[in-house]
Amino acid sequence: MSSNHYTYRVTWSAEDEEFVGTVAELPSLSFLDEVSAQAFVGIQALAAEVVQQMLDEGETPPQALADRTYSGNFMIRVTPETHRKLVIEAAEQHVSLNRLSASRLVGT
Repeated sequence: MSSNHYTYRVTWSAEDEEFVGTVAELPSLSFLDEVSAQAFVGIQALAAEVVQQMLDEGETPPQALADRTYSGNFMIRVTPETHRKLVIEAAEQHVSLNRLSASRLVGT
């Protein structure tokens, strides 16, 4: 198992006044640096260390989000009032509730 396919992000931290690198699969990890590219390299190295440590201790590291298989289906719970409003809006737009909900989720 490798951390090469993990989901990395670098953002600016106003609080720390540095860039912070994070990895979605290992949310407890972060790496700060004054240079964005160094924060990226740093979080990748830290994740690789943690994954190796987990393997050495017989633990299973998390699977990379990019390597997972997704069905395209998930359940979402809303209030009955929200459900009713969405059904009415979908009917007015002549689309299915599923299509309306999917377009809302992706922001279109």
